[in-house]
Amino acid sequence: VGYSQQEGIDYDETFAPVARIEAICLLLEYPAHKDFTVFQMDVKTSFLNEILKEEVYVGQPSGFVSKQYPDHVYALDKALNGLKQAPRA
Repeated sequence: VGYSQQEGIDYDETFAPVARIEAICLLLEYPAHKDFTVFQMDVKTSFLNEILKEEVYVGQPSGFVSKQYPDHVYALDKALNGLKQAPRA
């Protein structure tokens, strides 16, 4: 989905939620000072559960085109993986 989007047509800007190095150092220094154990986790579906703030439409995927409505497009309610708008949702 995201690979076929064109800047200025399908989206205006992109956004990558990245923490500053100072925030990461602070986050690790405090538990080290207090002798706490630090755990890590990765939420692989975090972008998939976000509600989009703008209207996004997608075409029917090849192999799943409706014979009754071949020209229909679908409005997305939630973000898809790879969608340019996903990190901002």
